[in-house]
Amino acid sequence: MPHVSLFRLYSLRAVYLIIALGLALVVWPSVIHHAEPWGLSQGVVKCMLAAFSLLCVIGIRYPLQMLPVLFWELAWKSIWLLIVALPAWQSGAMDENIMGTAMECMVAIIIPLAMPWKYVIARYIQQPGDRWRAA
Repeated sequence: MPHVSLFRLYSLRAVYLIIALGLALVVWPSVIHHAEPWGLSQGVVKCMLAAFSLLCVIGIRYPLQMLPVLFWELAWKSIWLLIVALPAWQSGAMDENIMGTAMECMVAIIIPLAMPWKYVIARYIQQPGDRWRAA
């Protein structure tokens, strides 16, 4: 497995911390104190973001082991930008809500900047997968 520099580990820790703090400020107050029941979509989104923030807290201690959490974050935001925001922008249908969410999604640019790509390729692409049958 390639060596991951201390600088890269601290960069990952900073990404996990930024995400955890951001969600702690934005999501957790509404999770802890909501006066009325949420609808299905709102409840799912809030609970998934709360769980994601907790996983990012674990990522501060174990930045390499929690990389799949950052893969998920980068993947869903990239897909949303390509499938929702880009067509809305191209058709001139970009409204305030889509624009706001697009701006929030673009913050994910810090993830590929901090990602230890040599480690990712060695660990998740080149390394053989776990066995499928009994030995």
